[in-house]
Parts: sequence; C-alpha cells; structure tokens
Amino acid sequence: MINFRFIANLIGKLLLIESAFLLLCTIIALIYGEPDVMAFLYTSIITATAGFLMAYFIKIKDRVLAKKDGYFMVTMVWIIFSVFGCLPYMLGNTIPSFPDAFFETISGFTTTGSSVLDNIDFLPHATLFWRSLTQWLGGLGIIMLFIAILPSLGIEGRDLYVAEITGPTHSKTSFTFTSSARQMWLIYTSLTMLQTILLLLGGMDFFDSICHSFTTMATGGFSTKQASVAHWNSAYIQYIIIIFMFVAGTNFGLIHTAIRGNWKKLLTDNEFRLYLTITFSASIIIGLGLYFNGWADLTKSMRDATFQVVTLMTTTGFATADYLLWPPFLGLILFLLFFIGASAGSTAGGLKVVRVYLLFKNSFIELKRIIHPNGIINVKYNNKTVHPNIMTGITGFAILYMIIFVIGSVIITLFTEDITTACSAVITSMSNVGPGFGSLGPMYSFAHLNDFAKLFLAFLMLVGRLEILTVMVLFTKAFWKR
Repeated sequence: MINFRFIANLIGKLLLIESAFLLLCTIIALIYGEPDVMAFLYTSIITATAGFLMAYFIKIKDRVLAKKDGYFMVTMVWIIFSVFGCLPYMLGNTIPSFPDAFFETISGFTTTGSSVLDNIDFLPHATLFWRSLTQWLGGLGIIMLFIAILPSLGIEGRDLYVAEITGPTHSKTSFTFTSSARQMWLIYTSLTMLQTILLLLGGMDFFDSICHSFTTMATGGFSTKQASVAHWNSAYIQYIIIIFMFVAGTNFGLIHTAIRGNWKKLLTDNEFRLYLTITFSASIIIGLGLYFNGWADLTKSMRDATFQVVTLMTTTGFATADYLLWPPFLGLILFLLFFIGASAGSTAGGLKVVRVYLLFKNSFIELKRIIHPNGIINVKYNNKTVHPNIMTGITGFAILYMIIFVIGSVIITLFTEDITTACSAVITSMSNVGPGFGSLGPMYSFAHLNDFAKLFLAFLMLVGRLEILTVMVLFTKAFWKR
C-alpha cells in the first residue's frame, strides 16, 4: 500500500518551503508598494498553515518510501504546489478564474511557458516575479530541491530522484542522488547569477534581468513583457539568452564534468554532439531560408533563426519573431523540434536527444541484422553497449509519447478551430515548449481556449514534465495492488 501518512508529512514540509518563497514575493510587493501584497501574504499564511498541519500533526509510523510511493509523491507534489501557487493570481484578481490560474501556475512549475495573460506589461512586480520563480523552482525540479536536504530527514531519495529527473537512467548524471541534487542546484544557481550580470551589462534593469535569468535557465520562457525578448530589440541580449538557453538544454551532469576540467567528455558525448548538430543545422537552414525570402539582412535573419531554433529546441519558448509569418517549410522544421527537445538531465522537455539518437541508431542496426541474421550487433552509446532493457524502455516511451499525442490532439480538436492549433497545443504542452502554431503562435495566448481544454493541457504539461511514465503508471491497476 501507498504510505499516505509519510507522503503527506513530506508534502507538508515542502509546502513550508513554498510558503517561504511566497513570503519573498510579499516583500517584493511591499518594496514596490503594489496592491498584490495582501494576496501573497494571505497565500503564504494559508500555505504555511497547511504545511505545518501536515508536517507536524500527521503521525508517522513507517519512515520508508517504496518505489510506488516515490511516483505517487512526485506527481502529487507538482499538483499541490500548483493549487497553492495559483492562489495569489486569484486573490489578487490578476487571474480570477481557477482553471486559468491553475493553468498559468502549472505552466510555470512545469516550465512550459504557455500563458493565458494578454496584459503582462501591466502586472505588479511581485506577480511577475512569482511567475518567473515558479519556473526556476520547477526547472531542476521541486523534489530535486528537497532531495538536497533529505539526509536530515532520514530517508532515501533514490526513488524520488528517478521519478523526477529527465531522460533515460544511463544518461542522468555522474554522481549520486543527494550529492547530485546539491551539485546541480549549485551549478543552476551560479549560471542564473552569471546570466543576470551579463543581462545587466546589456541594458536590462535588475528586476527584468533576474526574472529572465530564472526563466532562461529553467527553459521556461515566461517574460516580464508581452512582446517577450523582442521588447528590448537588442542583439546583445538575444545572443546572451541564446547561449544560456543552449547551456540549460545541456545535460547538467556533463556540465559538472566539464567544470571539473574534463571538457573532452562533454565534446565527445554522442548526445551533446547530436544536440549541437541539430541546433546548428536547423539554424543555418532556417536563417538562409529567411534571407532568401527577404525576411531581413543576413545577420538579422541568422540571429532570428538561431534564437527561434534554440528557444524551441530547448523548449524555452521566448520569442523575438513571429515564426507563423515564415514560409511553411521553415515552420515545419520548427514543429519537428517541438518533439525532439534538448538533452536528458537538463531542464528541457521533449523526447530528449539521447532517445532520438538511440531510436535512429537501433533502426539502422535492425537493417544490418536483416542482412546479417546470425551476427551479434549491439546498439552503442559513447562506445558502450546499451542494455536491451534500456532500448525496450526507450522504444516503449516513444510509442506511448506518440499515442498520447494522437489521442490528445483528437480531444483538443473538439475545442479548437483547426487541426494545426489542436496538434500544436498538445505537443507544446507535452514537450513543455510554450508557444504553438495556429491561434497559439508566439504572439498569442491560450486565453481563448475553454476551461476543459486548459485543464486537459495542464494535465499534459504535468505528464510531459514528469516524463509520462511517472504520471501514467498511477492509472494502472497493478500500481494500486498490494
């Protein structure tokens, strides 16, 4: 059976952490003297009260988390955090409707970046900061933050780590669970601070710099401006964000290894090389396509192309140009990037480059096996044989991913005006990208969708962020058997 009491106790402790971040937003509202101060204060008190009651009044008999407990807890944490996290929007009357507020909040925590807001420029600073902070907290993962302090709680973080970290198990990180969480958060925070400084040097004020650094490193895409990054019309700012989006889409385990001096491992890694190749090739093709179609001069065409390729490949979702105005062939390339995503062990969504690499490699090896039926030909990754169980898992994941995409598209088609909008709504939610195509392009919001469509897409955001299996296993009979 699921250890509900212990899970509730741990979620209570996590809610106390969330209440502290909400209190920080209260202080920001006080500094700027804006009207949402009470919304954040009340939410902080409500969240802290709920957390305190769960953490200190629920008696624990068994302090053990089984694998099933890990999957259940991770899923519930993201839902509960989003329920409490949407209260400032509702109490502050920024987003009075619960479906809209919940959509905005879970879009933040899952680092999707889809929004129902059409008046971002006029939002109070604390609300803007909370939107960005939800993405930063969700980037590496709420549970990852908690795992860093698990030793003091006396429990093993392995199953929670496995349930939340992105990508196949063999490509996560090079260090162990608690140490991994601490190291990853240290790298994550340091890169966020570095980007903030560089954006300040480019003319952004401190508030906008820290908010955009939060959402860049989280590959989230929430901006403090309705026009997104295009608001600044600065080549320098765009290049800085391109670089940090690409870094955020790189496996953090490899970044850690490179920082320690082993750059060779990063540069020879099969996934990183394919990630770099896809990004570079798509940018060149789209940039030249824009130039020869008269979009702009060569420099701006290449910059706009590179920015959109990186922001969609890493599932960040910032915008500097409306790619719906580009030739259909170039739009198709961008649409395919929605599926791929960036690296495993990064803050990005999507299938992940490593899975695409292994799926294609396995397909070509199957052709060789037809020619040489008696030969022993194994799939290799970084010169090491990939265990057949891993390949089976990756194949199953990809098939389930496409099944959910198809079924989701059919459902959303009932609530949208065209198939392009429906399909892009589903894949942008599942891959945590943000903008889509049709009426959900980079210059539009999700506000016009009905409440059911928003809640369904919010569910797909959670499914995509937790890599499908973590959530979908909860809907199986076997999960709930003793």
